[in-house]
Amino acid sequence: MLGKEIKSNDIKVSALHPCFNAEAHNKYGRLHLPVSPACNIQCRFCKRTFNKTEDRPGVASGILKSTDAVKTVEKALELCPEITVVGIAGPGDTLATDDAVNSFAQVHKKYPHLINCLSTNGLLLPRKAKKLIEAGVKTITVTVNAVDPHTLTKIVSHIYYHGAKLEGLIAAEILIGSQLEGIKAASALGATIKVNTVLIPGVNSAHIADIAKTVKEAGASIYNIIPLIAQAEFENHKVPSCDELADARKAASAYMEVFYHCKHCRADACGIPGKSDLSSKLYDRQMETFSHG
Repeated sequence: MLGKEIKSNDIKVSALHPCFNAEAHNKYGRLHLPVSPACNIQCRFCKRTFNKTEDRPGVASGILKSTDAVKTVEKALELCPEITVVGIAGPGDTLATDDAVNSFAQVHKKYPHLINCLSTNGLLLPRKAKKLIEAGVKTITVTVNAVDPHTLTKIVSHIYYHGAKLEGLIAAEILIGSQLEGIKAASALGATIKVNTVLIPGVNSAHIADIAKTVKEAGASIYNIIPLIAQAEFENHKVPSCDELADARKAASAYMEVFYHCKHCRADACGIPGKSDLSSKLYDRQMETFSHG
């Protein structure tokens, strides 16, 4: 019954979510709680760090304790009453530890009217989908950068799975399988699923239609293609041109709805996307560091 209840609210959820709906993008706010300290995969373009200046995923001022989640939401609502979404998007993976699930459970109990939104690489989504729904999560974003293992080996260097570090095709096959299984499971439980893909010219740029078709069949309903930020192993790689990004979005739109307004948000973002960020006022104290393992 829980899944059916959430699924019947898909339209309402999307209408109030600035990262799922273009009309909501400049009207409603979102809060990202940076409670996830560790990651279980290593993408070749990913560079997780702490600072107060970079506006991109994987960056936060520090790690927030999950026990501080509720009072942080309370303070954020005072700063920005337009907030409709409480999200957790890092700076590590949100399912690599239980911090995100625990935070959502507390926030949902105190603020049941807010939309709880989680972003993940999907490696542990099949295992934790039910717990997420029980904690009040209504929208889930899964980053899927390839559905072909050979392509994914060029993007992900390794994963940590059941205590083992895995590389190459076996790591890619496990990650893709987990992502698709997790999307199916979470969608069946009633969550609205968005898929993010980082567009990397010459690596997965010819693969976008295949990704869109595959994740749509698995249960995703919205697709978001974001341009590569040249850093880490891809520091000297060509970033997508506007035409390449437009072509990728057009290819994906043949299979599912495409979202066009992503802002590359930080893991501790607060406020209405595209307007002044309030994270410096919200997270005004020293926070903990996180693990790169």
